[in-house]
Order: sequence, then structure tokens, then C-alpha cells
Amino acid sequence: MSRYIGNTTDDREQMLNEIGYKDIDSLFKAVPDSIRLKEELKIPEALSEMELIKNIKSLSDKNLNTDEYVCFMGAGAYDHYIPSAIDQLIMRQEFYTAYTPYQPEISQGTLQAIFEYQTMISELTGLPVSNASMYDGATALTEACIMSCEATRRNEVLISSAVHPESRQTLNTYAKFRNITVKEISYKNGQLNLDELNSKINKDTAAVIMQNPNFFGIIEDVEAIAEITHKNKSLLILSADPISLSILKSPGEMGADIAVGEGQPLGNALNFGGPYLGFMAVTDKLMRKMPGRIVGQTTDKEGRRGFVLTLQTREQHIRREKATSNICSNQALNALQATMYLTFMGKEGLEKAARLCLNKSHYAYNELIKTNKFKPLFTAPFFKEFAVISEKPISELNEKLLKSNITGGYNIENDYPELKKAYLIAVTEKRTKEEIDALVRKAGE
Repeated sequence: MSRYIGNTTDDREQMLNEIGYKDIDSLFKAVPDSIRLKEELKIPEALSEMELIKNIKSLSDKNLNTDEYVCFMGAGAYDHYIPSAIDQLIMRQEFYTAYTPYQPEISQGTLQAIFEYQTMISELTGLPVSNASMYDGATALTEACIMSCEATRRNEVLISSAVHPESRQTLNTYAKFRNITVKEISYKNGQLNLDELNSKINKDTAAVIMQNPNFFGIIEDVEAIAEITHKNKSLLILSADPISLSILKSPGEMGADIAVGEGQPLGNALNFGGPYLGFMAVTDKLMRKMPGRIVGQTTDKEGRRGFVLTLQTREQHIRREKATSNICSNQALNALQATMYLTFMGKEGLEKAARLCLNKSHYAYNELIKTNKFKPLFTAPFFKEFAVISEKPISELNEKLLKSNITGGYNIENDYPELKKAYLIAVTEKRTKEEIDALVRKAGE
């Protein structure tokens, strides 16, 4: 049986007769003839299902994937293990229409899933309030910046240059049209330069934005940064790796006012770059300034537990001029995967995965340095990702590794021209000793 059955000529004629049109062109008479396409679309002829599947598979086979290649590439998206149960559960049909639950009385399942997600993000970040519907880590960080400017009534933010380059680019794009001044703070030994932060922070600074672990994989001195930030009555925005939060102090414990991050490591596959999800958690004081929406728990008139959308500051829910943000996508399917992942892993499982990342990355780092083909770029502590200086050009190194079915690290020089031959390598819990040794052996040849 065909998976897709199109409308026949008779079907189309019947529908046109029903609505009172003689042909398809009549449906588009409101569109000026001068701008309508007169020629046939340049698309291939139709294929049978068997031919189509074969054709699509041949295209798919041209992609490199983590089933066939060992991945040491990170730089914002990571090859973590995803429990098999997630792939099975997420295929359930009712999850595919994860649109914004406008009618709570018929959306209790969706609302409860989002409520559980918010609860887990709040526990991970150590902050009392979490929302839903952030697009990804970069836009979550940007929304946090906008919120900070609104809350403090200031229009300048300081951001560490060790924050992910794409997050900084996204922030600069939004800031340009909101009259927000963005100034960068340089790094010193891979960490935010505290002396420069002290000299640049001022009465116009709404927030200081940092990442921990940062783009270089390095663990920052968050508490020192928080002290400088709060002394100036500015807000601290911390972009965090969610896996690291099971073994590092939470953003809330270290003084962050807003925690954001990329949720892809939480049970979401690499997906060739997306879709992903962003997460956000804040202090009680900032709750009513949050973008998106919050799912709250309540009881109905008969005392039964229920869930509703609350504090809906999106432009779709309230007057546009009163909205905190026009963010309106619902990443519920991705957030559901994150919720499943955190549920299956539990606190002990998540901590074990984090410790495996920590131990394996340090093993890989030490073995690469032993080859004398690599030198340390920084000496500050790192979590699961580290930067080294390669003796060979990075493109040449990665081409050689690819021939051995190894996806190598990231060329840092792409974003930091001053860091010549700098190589960023990510080691997750999935990497075995044999795979790491193969990387070291091939890279050290």
C-alpha cells in the first residue's frame, strides 16, 4: 500500500464544484497575473515508492554519521549516548503535534511533560523558576540579555570572548535592533579576564554574560565573576553545559541570576545541526520578566491536580507592546526528549556520565601531549573538551583522521585568528579507550 495517496483528478473536480470554482486557476485570481509563474516547476518526474526510497537512501549515504565514524567534534553539539527507550517513546504519534497547548483542558499530558521538564531544569541549575519554548542555546542567551536590560533599565552588556562564537553573533544581531551596546571581555589563559572585567563594568552595565565550561572547554571562576558583577548591581548570565551540572556547582549556587544553555546533550541527537532546544532558569525576582511561558500546577474546582499555562508574556498571548519577547516556537518535542533523558539517567546516571566525560577527556589530553605532536594551549582546568596546539595544520590533520573513520576536532582558528593551529577536541562518555588510543595514534603519526 502506498504511504501517500494524492488527490485524483475526480477528487479535485469534486472539491472545486463544492466550493463553486471551475478550475484551480480561479482559486488564485486575487494574485496579479504579472507575478504568477507561467512555466512548469523544474522538479523531477514522480518516482515509485521503491525508486524514491532507493534514491533518498543513496543521498543519505553521502552523509557522515556517528554510527560509522567515531566523533571527537564538539564546539557546541555533542555525541552523547541516548538511551534506546527514548527513540521508541518519541515515535509515539501523539507527541508529533506538540504545538503550543492553548487549551489546557485538552492538553494535560503536554502540559505535565513541560512542567516536569521545567522542574528538572530548575533542579539542575539551582534556580527556582524555569520556562519552556527557548529555540536553542544561542537565542536563550540573547533572550536573557534582553530580559536583563529590561529588568535593570540599562542598555549595555559585557560578554566574555570565551562564550561560543555563534552565541555572540546571535546576540550582536538582536542587540543591533534594540539599541543594546555589547562589549567583549578578553580571555586570559582561556578564562574570562577578571582585571578587564573590573575595568569595563560600569553604571550602564545591565549584565555580564559568561559560559561555563566555556567554548574552550575550560571551567571558569564563576564566583569571582559573580562578586564583581553584583557589586555593580548588574545581573550575571551563565550559559552552562547541562551534563556538567551534575558534578559542578550549579549556577544558582555560584551566584548566577540567569542560567541558560543548549539542551542538545540531554537526549537529543546531533541531527546535522538541529532542531535543538534552549533552556532558561531565573531567580524569583526575574520570574515576571521571563520570555516564553511557564507551565504551572494548580487544582480544579473539585480539588484535582491540573496544569495550565501561566505568566504568558509572549506576544501571542498578551498585547504586543506588553510582551517581553516575540519568541513563539514550541520546542516541546525536544524538551520531552530532554525530560525522558533526565528521567532515565536519574541523578546517579547523569553524574556517572559527567565523570566519564571528565576522566576520558583528561586521558585523551595527556596521551596527545605525550606524542610531542601537540602542546597545551591553556593550563586552566577543563571538563569534557580541551584545546591543544597541533604541529600540523588542522585541515590536514582532520582529513587524515577521516580516512580512518574518525571525525576530528574543531579548528579554533576559524573563530579566533590569533590562536594558530589550535585544536578543540571533545570526549564524551561514549568514547572508548580503544577509540581514544586510535585518535592519539593516528594524530601522532
